[in-house]
Amino acid sequence: MRPATLLRLALAGTRTDTARVVLTALSALLATVAGLAAFTVLAIPTPAATDGNQNRWSEQYHNALLVEPGLRGGTAFALLMLMVPVLALAGQCARLGAPARDRRLAALRLAGATPGQVTRLVVLETGVAALLGTLVGLGVYLVGRDLLHRPDAQGQLALPTDVLPSTGALAGVVLGLPVVAALATALMLRTVTTSPLGVTRKAARERGPGPWAGLLIGAGVVSIAGIRPAIQRFSGDAEVVAWLVPLLLAAGAFAAMIGVVLGAGWISYHCGRLLRRHARRAPALLAAGRLMADPWAGSRTFAALLAALIFGAGAAALRAQFAAQDQLDRERNLLVGADAGGSSFYLDTMDLVDTAVAVAILIAAGGLMVALVEGIVARRRAYAALVATGVPRATLSRSVAWQALVPAVPAILLALTVGTLLGRGLFPGAVAGVSSMESCTATAALCADPATRGQYTQIVHLPEVQRVPAVPLEHLAWLGAGALVAVLVTVGVGLFFLRSSTALDELRTT
Repeated sequence: MRPATLLRLALAGTRTDTARVVLTALSALLATVAGLAAFTVLAIPTPAATDGNQNRWSEQYHNALLVEPGLRGGTAFALLMLMVPVLALAGQCARLGAPARDRRLAALRLAGATPGQVTRLVVLETGVAALLGTLVGLGVYLVGRDLLHRPDAQGQLALPTDVLPSTGALAGVVLGLPVVAALATALMLRTVTTSPLGVTRKAARERGPGPWAGLLIGAGVVSIAGIRPAIQRFSGDAEVVAWLVPLLLAAGAFAAMIGVVLGAGWISYHCGRLLRRHARRAPALLAAGRLMADPWAGSRTFAALLAALIFGAGAAALRAQFAAQDQLDRERNLLVGADAGGSSFYLDTMDLVDTAVAVAILIAAGGLMVALVEGIVARRRAYAALVATGVPRATLSRSVAWQALVPAVPAILLALTVGTLLGRGLFPGAVAGVSSMESCTATAALCADPATRGQYTQIVHLPEVQRVPAVPLEHLAWLGAGALVAVLVTVGVGLFFLRSSTALDELRTT
């Protein structure tokens, strides 16, 4: 099959296929912008130390996250974390209209296409859609860079629009994302067999998921908790610390995130078992059967949302750490009669992180909506058959709501708990070390006068103080409530598609 023919067949199809390509391209666009923004932050040059700039700050910016070299890594990491829900959204969009695509692939096999050619069609469709998205994303990034390059009266910039990532970084993001998308599609198609009679998947499972996800969660928490001991152990070897800390952080966060996502499958299966055992009405029993038949649907559906919640809960724990440290510093200043004002820089920075978490939850809600609608459309023949046998549509609507909400609530609680443990493991508490400070016990006028200040000045020795931050229950409650509202909204949108998908004409769908 010639490449031109292969490309034309990959992009052919119905309006649903077009929507799948467009949504996949849009997801790749968002991921490209986030990735290029992260590499732009890392590309900011650090000036050499001078008499007037011992801290080597980049003073052409007025945002401290860009000015201080030590804060840029965390900023870039937060931007890269935004790619996680976006890539999960791309995975959900790739499943849109799967039954119709399966029938089209079966028709191609009936016309003489080989299994390898059919597989290449699906891989090429995903890769081309992602490439279109990354190219448009590159254009959006370059145009936005020019539009946002607005120095203020002091010549300072709000964003790093004066630097560009390296050519290798640009090519890695623009070309790497489509390659990763194509390879992921090829990996998922290993268990798929396309024949002239249809598409079959080797997905039979006699037993429910095991609790092995708990081992990944435990390994992730232990890895994060081991960062501070590792820093103390290798404090004299800067090179080891430079690679060991990022490795432990990335491995711990990734293991915990994968564990929570896989744990959603275990939660779905056992929630289905409990519903089947204790439920007495048809909606809950229908939902129980579906949850047990396909427990991994919960992992696929809630993956992006759970990842965003883990990141948000970790940020809430970090905010609690900064608040405790700020309060401790204020109390120490009061003890020596100094100004009680603390530094709110880190707390203000956490507002930006919370904004990123909110954006991630919105993106995850979009993926959740796509997954729910796709599931309803894919099972429209079964729903139409139930309606034809006398099952009310209201019963089906309630079963869809049960199926979405029952595993969502414990999965949300699990994600918030794991995120909080990760944040607490990385920052176990606020610490004020042993110190000695001068304290003037007289009035401000006497303390300001050099002739009398010495009479009222004394040395105050302060012991080391450690304080465990409070659990940010209010912040976690808001995160959980926001995620639950997102699930409810997507369920409401999905129910709009249920009526059209339960029309009796759908019984003739092949």
